[in-house]
Amino acid sequence: MSGKLSRRASGVDPFIVMDVMAAAAEKEAAGDTVIHLEVGQPSTPAPKGALAAAHAALDTDRIGYAAALGVPALRERIAQHYRETYGTEVSPDRVVVTTGSSGGFPLAFLASFDVGDRVALAAPGYPAYRNILAALNLEAVDLPTSAADRYQPTVEALEKAGRIDGLIVASPSNPTGTMVSRDELRSLADWCNRRGVRLISDEIYHGIVYEGETASAVEVTDNAIVVNSFSKYFSMTGWRVGWLVVPPDLVRPIERLTQNFFISVPTLSQYAALASFECRDELDGHVRRYRANRDLLMAGLPSAGLDRLTPAQGAFYLYADVSHLTNDSREFCRRMLREAGVATTPGVDFDRARGAGTLRISFAGSMAEMEDAVRRLKAWRRA
Repeated sequence: MSGKLSRRASGVDPFIVMDVMAAAAEKEAAGDTVIHLEVGQPSTPAPKGALAAAHAALDTDRIGYAAALGVPALRERIAQHYRETYGTEVSPDRVVVTTGSSGGFPLAFLASFDVGDRVALAAPGYPAYRNILAALNLEAVDLPTSAADRYQPTVEALEKAGRIDGLIVASPSNPTGTMVSRDELRSLADWCNRRGVRLISDEIYHGIVYEGETASAVEVTDNAIVVNSFSKYFSMTGWRVGWLVVPPDLVRPIERLTQNFFISVPTLSQYAALASFECRDELDGHVRRYRANRDLLMAGLPSAGLDRLTPAQGAFYLYADVSHLTNDSREFCRRMLREAGVATTPGVDFDRARGAGTLRISFAGSMAEMEDAVRRLKAWRRA
């Protein structure tokens, strides 16, 4: 006899990209090669300075629990980052170190919303937003977007959304790589402030920007929650360390939550993250490679029939309209993996209503992998 299964757990959709990764791993285990354009992570390890700091900590520190809000030196360095990068003073007291952004979102949602509250987000958008909200018995409210508004939420869309209690903005966005300008972010923040709506700004792709200005919510309001991570620009996905910047009145509630949920973020990861701020030259080199990869795919994929691409301003994704090729993006991606050995993510992971005609392509790998992917897809489309 099986035990009880909660409606909460059974009602959460899968994170489809993880299923794609599993299918790609099965193909590789069978002896085939796969070009990974599905994975939203850098192909590079943590920067050399971060690795050196981790080795030193292993030799000299007992690596016990850290404070629930984070190692003080790391919180102070993150606050310094906002002064250096955005010209904005942020108190270290407002910084909360988290187990990646994935650990930060539940803390932000639990501290800000009650059961049944409605949180607006752009469609297409990162699927884990919706899935975490569902697990917490919160309602995700889609804001359908288009290329005309760069797949970003607008005040006009919010006015049509009915009552909402929160808004998630991601710039650069996953899956489209598009951004909001500082003026647009200020307009969204002002709209939220006037209505008592909690703004949550996902800034985990800051640092990976090719065109346009990089604006942080800390520049335009003190009421937003900013989510960031060492996973993307800092190339530290598996270290599982990120941070929040929160309004002063949320610091203690979030501290109580993280004390009980996580105790603390892995101490070793925090020491490594602290050192990563001094590795800009190495990390900026990764960004130059991402730009070259983006340009290579933008030039090469149209000859494989993938000619409806959203030009990414940042992050490391292209969002492709493949509605002229398929009305079932999941099956299209399965065939692409099975027949061409190229893994991509179906658009239904990001947009439940319209994703059957789209897919996401990650260009976080090497240039050689991008060149091979274009060759394989051209041959596949000709077959």
